[in-house]
Amino acid sequence: MYITSEDKKKLFAKHGKNEKDTGSTEGQIALMTKRIQHMSDHLKKNTKDFNSERALVRTVGKRRDLLNYLMKKDIERYRAIVKDLGLRK
Repeated sequence: MYITSEDKKKLFAKHGKNEKDTGSTEGQIALMTKRIQHMSDHLKKNTKDFNSERALVRTVGKRRDLLNYLMKKDIERYRAIVKDLGLRK
């Protein structure tokens, strides 16, 4: 298991309203970012794992959709999460 439940609670406590707020947009984006980092590291070692590559592309697309939603809904929250996670340079 790449992320424990305690790590998820810390992640949601930092980016959501509290540790049980798993449905917030910021929490979901943070969790997907963690998954993307894990899958990217996996694919560097296992270059022929095409199923994981497909899952990575789908996860990046879902995160992009959530980021677009957040940008349209509240630009300040969008800027804060992008800065906090270091998604844009």
